[in-house]
Amino acid sequence: MSNTTIAIAIFLFYWIVVSYLKKRGTLAKYNIDAYGPILMIRTERGQGLLKSLARPKRFWRLFANIGIPLMFAGMVAMFLVVILSDIAMLTSFGGQTPEPGKFNEPQNIFLIPGVNDFIPLTWGIIALVVTLVVHEFSHAILSIVENVRVKSMGILLALVPIGGFAEPDEEQLFGVSRDENVGSSESSIDEKSGETKKAATTNQRSRILAAGVMSNFVVAFIAFLLFFGPVLGGIGSVSDAMITDVNSESPANKAGIDENMVITQINDTQTRNANDVINYMMNVSPGSTVEVHAVKDGTTSTYEVDIQDKEHEQVQGIYISDVVEGSPAENSGLEKGMLIVGIDNNSVQSINDFSNYMENTSPGQEVEIKALKPNQTDASPEQLNLTLATSPDGTQDKGFIGIFYERRNLESNSLGVEIGNFPATRYLEMLKSIPSRLDELGGWIIIFGLPIVGFGGEGFRGFSGTFAQFFEPIGWAEPLGIGIFWLANALLWIAWLNFYVGLFNCLPAVPLDGGHVFRGYLQSFAQRITGSEGSAENIAGAVTMILTLFILISFAIMIFGPYIVHGF
Repeated sequence: MSNTTIAIAIFLFYWIVVSYLKKRGTLAKYNIDAYGPILMIRTERGQGLLKSLARPKRFWRLFANIGIPLMFAGMVAMFLVVILSDIAMLTSFGGQTPEPGKFNEPQNIFLIPGVNDFIPLTWGIIALVVTLVVHEFSHAILSIVENVRVKSMGILLALVPIGGFAEPDEEQLFGVSRDENVGSSESSIDEKSGETKKAATTNQRSRILAAGVMSNFVVAFIAFLLFFGPVLGGIGSVSDAMITDVNSESPANKAGIDENMVITQINDTQTRNANDVINYMMNVSPGSTVEVHAVKDGTTSTYEVDIQDKEHEQVQGIYISDVVEGSPAENSGLEKGMLIVGIDNNSVQSINDFSNYMENTSPGQEVEIKALKPNQTDASPEQLNLTLATSPDGTQDKGFIGIFYERRNLESNSLGVEIGNFPATRYLEMLKSIPSRLDELGGWIIIFGLPIVGFGGEGFRGFSGTFAQFFEPIGWAEPLGIGIFWLANALLWIAWLNFYVGLFNCLPAVPLDGGHVFRGYLQSFAQRITGSEGSAENIAGAVTMILTLFILISFAIMIFGPYIVHGF
């Protein structure tokens, strides 16, 4: 049974239980509403705390007033993202429409940890709780500041927390404005307290709604500041040399060395990359013993490896990942999986060796290729003769072989392991450089898509699993041990979710905060132009509804467009 099937079964069982408790009246008894599988858990507690937090009213009004223009800036940015996404998707129909994948699967549109493929469960839940509490508490505090009663607060559950809410008095918050400058002058009587309730003005309502977005942005800024500052400064790379394979009969295997370990040192020599490991082992004599220091699960251990015999000399070359049909390579006998080690008596140990030679060739030139068959690195290379062709696109003057190639993982056969270079050091440098790139659009795009696409489509989800083995705490963070990675992961996801949720709520679509703020200011503007409150209300409502439908349709195109073209 797959994990997806198990998850669906658990969710259906939960839904049945919720329906049963709702029917019996048990949920209503505890002030809980159920809308399908979604629980709306309310509480009237915490009013005293809200009033205490709301006491510096001038500060909170200034805070929210700053949030209003930020909300409109986010509104423009997110609306442009939606439009550009639509254009990119629609223009791809009939052409190179992307295949359905994780990026447009419905569950990945929603930021629910454990359901979204990109958000880790533990750190995602921590970040989501922080995001919801900050957002909804801010609405509640500003409601108190603006004298709008908060009826209740609570969370939304669908087996896991999916939202939070502060429930201001809707009659006060969304009252109809009669004064074009001040706002609503309508009032009503609070059935509970008997006090007169005055509806909020457009500016009051906007401050209440913008406070949530502003708080998300402030938390994101602080968390990113800590993450990219002292936290990343307390993390260093241990090595780029990763063991990708271990021969079952090798000295390394007998010593207890496993795949995915990161080699940091051999004897007294530090190894920062795969070449360091290879170069050191080439000078080790048979019969000697070496101490290999390797990291696994965040712990560095030392393994004594007895080097009994060098099975064969170290081999490096260009790995053929594919061969072009009908090309000189295919006609000569070159196959996928072969390793090119020489060309015209020139050694080929790197991509640079191969590309530099090919730059000086021409169509019609005869060359001799030395290549090893797949999985036969201890045999003598075959010599294959071929005549270079003209590049298929006709744009290059150099000769054409017809292969797709890559650098093969370096292999240290005296240890009996295969070593690969993971760019841990470079990756850490790229992470640390992100703040310096925020003066251009590209930097903000990286921040927006960091956990999803990372720097090259891989996605950066924090320091965990095998990825964390390439790093260690340094400087001030050394006493924390692996705790520095927990801190980094928590800050990363708190920052990113607050940033994303803040931006998403800026969209001019009801029931999002941005939709209500947009409609309120549009209605005020329309009323100044038309002089009619009713006409202004109708115009604002119609425009907001059109934008809401447009955004919903846009999301539907993003999700279902690839499936419509390629099939479900």
